[in-house]
Amino acid sequence: MSGWQPEIAVDPDPLNIHRIVMMRRLIAIALTSIVLTPGLAGLAYSNPAASESDFLSRVRRVTYEGLRAGEGYFSPDGSEMVLQSEREEGNPFYQIYLMDMTTGDSQLISPGMGKTTCAFIRPGTGEIEFASTHHDPMTASYAADEYEARETGNERRYSWDYDPEMDIYVTNPATGDTRRLTDARGYDAEGSYSPDGEWIVFASNRLAYSQDLSEEHGRLLEMDQSYFIDLFVMRADGSDLRQLTDVPGYDGGPFFFPDGSRIVWRRFDESGLIADVWSMKPDGSDQRRLTDFGAMSWAPYVHPSGEYILFASNKLGFTNFEIFMVDVEGTKEPVRITFTERFDGLPVPTPDGSQLMWTSQRHGDDGGQLYMADWNHEAALAALVAAPPRVANSEDN
Repeated sequence: MSGWQPEIAVDPDPLNIHRIVMMRRLIAIALTSIVLTPGLAGLAYSNPAASESDFLSRVRRVTYEGLRAGEGYFSPDGSEMVLQSEREEGNPFYQIYLMDMTTGDSQLISPGMGKTTCAFIRPGTGEIEFASTHHDPMTASYAADEYEARETGNERRYSWDYDPEMDIYVTNPATGDTRRLTDARGYDAEGSYSPDGEWIVFASNRLAYSQDLSEEHGRLLEMDQSYFIDLFVMRADGSDLRQLTDVPGYDGGPFFFPDGSRIVWRRFDESGLIADVWSMKPDGSDQRRLTDFGAMSWAPYVHPSGEYILFASNKLGFTNFEIFMVDVEGTKEPVRITFTERFDGLPVPTPDGSQLMWTSQRHGDDGGQLYMADWNHEAALAALVAAPPRVANSEDN
């Protein structure tokens, strides 16, 4: 497949580039709070659901430890969940933990140093893939700088760092044996396994570091590495790398459909102001836009029934991400699921589809934590039937 196209025009004005950078980084509020002026997200939206209780019952908080936690993904049988959390003494960044869903006990899976993110349990083997920078010689220095900033009160608001040292690892939780799967310069992360455990789909901006960029793109890479991120797929051992997307803007957060027939992900437009949910075949063909929501819609995940996709969006305002759902064909307008102030996002259903896990700030603290609730699948199907049809966009295919 063709790689990054450096001839694509980008406004070289530093103020415009800075504006685009800041807007793209809004995605990082997934696990913290941020205050921005509303205005981008459209408010002309009607929802057939009356309240959160239409879909969610017995809501309870799952994680309490650490400054923040999120991105919980289940083992195929639902007995375990892998998550990221800031709780390791001596390290101010996320580390990866495996939680027993019966006892609530958790164990550290990642090395305990550096930055980590985006873990997923491999079907069939129980191995866990995750992204990490622990191999970076600057790891200890970055940790010390972060602690110093917090102690002096100069701590920056949380924003995700597309560290070019981020690479994908796989570990055996029983033995602790860990192998590095990627080593190209650039951000390799946001990985997940195919249902048969044979493939990993992930996001990477590696091509921006391996090709000659124009002066404008070189400046943009210095300020906003996410603009250059595309989707790739490789075998579970790191071999047979293939590029799936190659359009300007950030493609990320990919997951396979439960039957492995397609991949769902979120795509930012070239300006970095809008993101929508897309799906494609595992070979990158038949790319379809499923939402046209006029907002920042991301973190899509397919329900095990294969009938709809859960995702998060700031349709109702920048400071109020909520969970929505849309049918897998994208024929209907999205239906709102959560109705609680502050952040609700990163929705993931249990493998049997009976419960929903997500990251939320509804407890009031700045740091997000994981919540869980019983899920009403029948009500979800009825709401989708009642939802108005979506008007097709010329860019849908």
